Amino acid sequence: MENVKEVDAKSFAGEVLQSDLPVLVDFWAPWCGPCRMVRPVVEALAGKMAGRFRFASLNTDDNIELAMKYEITAIPTLIVFAQGIEKDRIIGALPGSELEKRIEPFAAPAAG
Repeated sequence: MENVKEVDAKSFAGEVLQSDLPVLVDFWAPWCGPCRMVRPVVEALAGKMAGRFRFASLNTDDNIELAMKYEITAIPTLIVFAQGIEKDRIIGALPGSELEKRIEPFAAPAAG
């Protein structure tokens, strides 16, 4: 998960809300089967969209307060944040191509 940053209650604001790039946060838990299916999809997109998007992962079991704050009622839940504001929310597993289509409108322009 070199392109997906693990965040927690202490690092969330700095890594997600104050990011200069849009951030996709994967809210997950270790016991969640569909979360394990989403992880490689998120990792692949993180590599493909590096420089245009940041990717983060938040364990809801270890960060209950944040899960409650963002009203995470089912996992996996993927939330797109841009300039500290929630822009889109995806609940459940999507194929990589569908997830990419869903988040592409929020991506920063490609460099160069």
